[in-house]
Amino acid sequence: MDILECDLPGIPKLRSGKVREVFDLGESLLFVATDRISAFDCILPDPIPRKGEVLTQTSAFWFEKLDFVENHVLETNFRAFPKILHPFERELSGRSMIVKKATPLPVECVVRGFLAGSGWKEYESSGTVGGHEVPSGLRQADRLPEPLFTPASKADSGHDVNISWKECRALLGDEVALEVRRLSIELYEHGRAHAAQQGILVADTKFEFGILDGALILIDEVLTPDSSRFWPEADYQPGGSPPSFDKQFVRDHLETLDWNKQAPAPALPPEIIARTAEKYQEAYQRLTGRILPDREE
Repeated sequence: MDILECDLPGIPKLRSGKVREVFDLGESLLFVATDRISAFDCILPDPIPRKGEVLTQTSAFWFEKLDFVENHVLETNFRAFPKILHPFERELSGRSMIVKKATPLPVECVVRGFLAGSGWKEYESSGTVGGHEVPSGLRQADRLPEPLFTPASKADSGHDVNISWKECRALLGDEVALEVRRLSIELYEHGRAHAAQQGILVADTKFEFGILDGALILIDEVLTPDSSRFWPEADYQPGGSPPSFDKQFVRDHLETLDWNKQAPAPALPPEIIARTAEKYQEAYQRLTGRILPDREE
């Protein structure tokens, strides 16, 4: 069952993001990952089969593995969800989790280990990455000398905007900014070490943090194909955009079209949809050592 939108009669919806629907359960929240995919700030009209399950199950794996940072997860097993949700098994099973209510920080905590995306564009124009000085003469997709923390402002719709370290400190305060920078780099290092054992390079990723009872906790999603650039190490070659296990495959297709990158977005061909679904599921299988269970349509 592919899901582009999710409404649960009787359960109040708080908001819809680019991919996730958030419902209010009173003392907690219900996160539901749909099969929507966005590119160039536009939500595409076609679902990517099982994408929401991949995002939820991948995050659940990482939240458990990276347990040195407190996180917002309360329950990921649908069978243990409150009875009020049981009528919605087809919509929720495998693609939802119940989480603590935290106050999200207004900053995306981006960590870059390789030169890609907006980091590459900045480097081409100014020779810096997120305001950091880096060596000259680097190529697209080159490994950076060390992971860089390059924060961005958050946007539910539209594009996140890269901000300076000074702006990050102004938004969060020095103490919180220093702590999220430290935790983000530590999480990235642990994540990329595990991924490397499975033949995946984590080029970059983003983390989100919230405040709960005065303490920082890890929220949202973690090291998924939506929040990260995953490159198969066997095919990695700097000097261009490497093959990937993430939505870059869709972006690359859209770049070949006569489309102005404004809504409405064009439909995706069946072969692009199928290949994207395969890439997401392969990333999940490699990272977790698991496969998605068969499902009833």
